[in-house]
Amino acid sequence: MAVHTGQSVAKAAGDDVVARGRSRGTGNPPPPSRIRRALSTHWYAWTMVAPVVVVIGVIIGYPLVRGIYLSMTDANERNVERSIGVNHMPATYGFVGQDNYTDALTGSQFLDTLGWTLVWTVSCVTITFCLGMALANILNRRIAGRSAYRMALILPWAIPGFVSVFAWRFLYNEDRGLLNKILSGGGIDGIPWLNDPTWAKLSVIAVNVWLGVPFMMVALLGGLQSIPSEHYEAAEMDGATAWQRFRHITLPGLRPVSTTVILLSTIWTFNMFPVIYLLTRGGPGEATQILVTQAYKFSFEISPRDFAQSSTWGVLILVLLMIFAAVYRRVLRTQGDDW
Repeated sequence: MAVHTGQSVAKAAGDDVVARGRSRGTGNPPPPSRIRRALSTHWYAWTMVAPVVVVIGVIIGYPLVRGIYLSMTDANERNVERSIGVNHMPATYGFVGQDNYTDALTGSQFLDTLGWTLVWTVSCVTITFCLGMALANILNRRIAGRSAYRMALILPWAIPGFVSVFAWRFLYNEDRGLLNKILSGGGIDGIPWLNDPTWAKLSVIAVNVWLGVPFMMVALLGGLQSIPSEHYEAAEMDGATAWQRFRHITLPGLRPVSTTVILLSTIWTFNMFPVIYLLTRGGPGEATQILVTQAYKFSFEISPRDFAQSSTWGVLILVLLMIFAAVYRRVLRTQGDDW
């Protein structure tokens, strides 16, 4: 039996060699590669996608490459190419390699800012998810005025972000803000919402949660409505409590939606520039400064503007988010989710 199998394998290999030899001898072209077959078969799809790829390459690719290059130089406001009146000054910055990354990762400023950025991100995403889940479960039931409640809760999502932040800034005003007027009406001293480091951190978290809950609620509500009601009816007939139904039916049923919204919410919150910048500008001091606002400060606020340091922080932010996405995907795969 083994001899017969070996002879079959040898014959197949010999036939393949003979076929290749005949192909070369007769001058027939070799079979097309996989890429050429894909291009010839799906040429219309590639033609439709090509303009988008070009636009993304111009809008995202060039700034990314330029930022990586600047992060390995000592470029600042004084040594970049610029024109003053009719005088043109060439660039004089030089290449410094990995020095900027070493200084950032070994310095206290980056690590301190990263620590608060992580606290800010985890707090906002956790509170937003819990509130969104609670509101989605409430609105998934048949209650009077459910449509009106949905519209009211989605309203913060419909208002432009900067308008909402300015409204909250007015509410937080220590002297004329509505919140302190309510407290003073009850005989309670006003709170320095944006002038005390602790209160400022709590304030920016509250505003970001207020802005993020509508998206989380709508996404989770859609996931709840996709769960068949027969599962709940069967569990209720078997005597399952409300907590058991939530744990064994609702949470597994929401896993495809929740994994996506948690990932998106984490990335958005990690880079949530408008809330921090418009509400506190990173203050008081540097108490509420997150990585993205600090990178902006390097490039546009300090003098001389440090383009190299700003680019370094931007690249590090990108790397951190890529690491998080990779770890998150790996964890989901170990749990059996295909993402």
